[in-house]
Amino acid sequence: MRSLNLHLKVLITLLVTLGVLITAYQIFILGIPVTEDETDDLWNIDAKVEFQATPREPVKLQMFVPPLNQDYVSLNESFISNNYGVSVNRVDGNRRVTWSARRASGKQTLYYRLVLTKRYSGEQTPAKGPIFRDSIPVEGPEKIAAEALLAPIRQHSADVETFISETIKRVSNTNDDNVKLLLGGDASTANKAKVVELLLSIAHVPMERVHTIRLQAEVAQSPELWLRSFNGQKWLYFNPESGEQGLPVDRLVWWIGDGDLVSLEGGRQAAVSFSLNNSEMNAIRLAKLTDENTDATFLEYSLYGLPLQTQQTFMIMVMIPIGVLVILILRNLGGLQTLGTFTPVLIALAFRETQLGFGIFLFTVITALGLSLRSYLEHLKLQMLPRLSVVLTFVVVLIATISLFSHKLGLERGLSVALFPMVILTMTIERLSITWEERGGGHAFKVAIGTLFAATVAHLLMSVPELVYFVFTFPAILLILVGFMLAMGRYRGYRLTELFRFKAFLKD
Repeated sequence: MRSLNLHLKVLITLLVTLGVLITAYQIFILGIPVTEDETDDLWNIDAKVEFQATPREPVKLQMFVPPLNQDYVSLNESFISNNYGVSVNRVDGNRRVTWSARRASGKQTLYYRLVLTKRYSGEQTPAKGPIFRDSIPVEGPEKIAAEALLAPIRQHSADVETFISETIKRVSNTNDDNVKLLLGGDASTANKAKVVELLLSIAHVPMERVHTIRLQAEVAQSPELWLRSFNGQKWLYFNPESGEQGLPVDRLVWWIGDGDLVSLEGGRQAAVSFSLNNSEMNAIRLAKLTDENTDATFLEYSLYGLPLQTQQTFMIMVMIPIGVLVILILRNLGGLQTLGTFTPVLIALAFRETQLGFGIFLFTVITALGLSLRSYLEHLKLQMLPRLSVVLTFVVVLIATISLFSHKLGLERGLSVALFPMVILTMTIERLSITWEERGGGHAFKVAIGTLFAATVAHLLMSVPELVYFVFTFPAILLILVGFMLAMGRYRGYRLTELFRFKAFLKD
């Protein structure tokens, strides 16, 4: 007996622990939303390209577009133009779209449209990058100025990260004579980046330019320059003005390198303007779209990967253990008497179609009439199988009659009675009649009321949308329920109703 208790405790602990760990993994690691009401941001980005085409010349316009291989994933990408051919190619780690036309004249307008969201899951591709570069040739006063700047930078830095930050801060100090010489009177961000690159190259530290767009709605946008360097493990991003390290979460990398955003042949005055707007989408729906557009495994083994029609079926199925748990608690702890365990749960499922109030009315009417017929058949001394057959046929005829009259009276809800499980009703009538014969009408009435009450409570709990979503999304929670059911299986204490029965003894 002691080994049996230990075995049961180990099994319960294992099931509960496994259920908790799987659910926690889905919530905290995969980031699956706990409630259906949770939404995620959806960004719509339009890049409008305008230029003047040169008459009677072929037009070829190229523009960098986001690589979308890091923190964001594209849900939709479109290239809108009139009479232009479109192709997208990868060049030096960037994606570049090419619009081409044999002839064009006058003002031309092209659009690039992107809908994206944060990447949900899936392992990111391991970062790769250069860890060494050759020095940029420099001579004369510029070389002396560069060496003068590098001396204190080396003294005040300990690694690549601090070296780059210190370099940017030094170059941003335009009061320094050495900095003034290297800038040559041009203190723009782009020229400062060139000086930073020069100093880093002398120290053999590689650096790349990163052009980003700020994800901020209803604000005029233009690409912002950032710098990055690879430290052997990951990319380090730096603000070229302040030296602050770390790319803000609202930045989208548009392209990398020294190239211009747009290059144009067969035209002039090319200009790009950006417009962004933000919307929200149901988190689970967005996750499904994300999974379809990437190779992420976020929903690979989830019930959301099933066909929609099958999902509807499983949304009902996964709630059956919840109903069974309700009956178990009402019977084992409350002492409620019902017609078995599964009959109330199946009746609760039928209430999904008939609605609760109308379903209780139908259950009461059909059961009462069925018991009357069963009592009459008892006088005919029929065997059980013929008796059940007659009752089942009577239930079918009664259901058809109720449906017909409901339709004639315009009560369309009455048509749902056809979905009521006829076999369950038949067996309920039969078992109630046997209970009536063996233990009296009062006890049969008590069991019928208990069954109806348990079915009602189970239906109300199984119909809570938040609970349906949670159990369907995190089915491992059912393992925890099984552990609780196993623990309940060894309960030998008093039921709640027994406390009322023995109340008189307590007074004595």
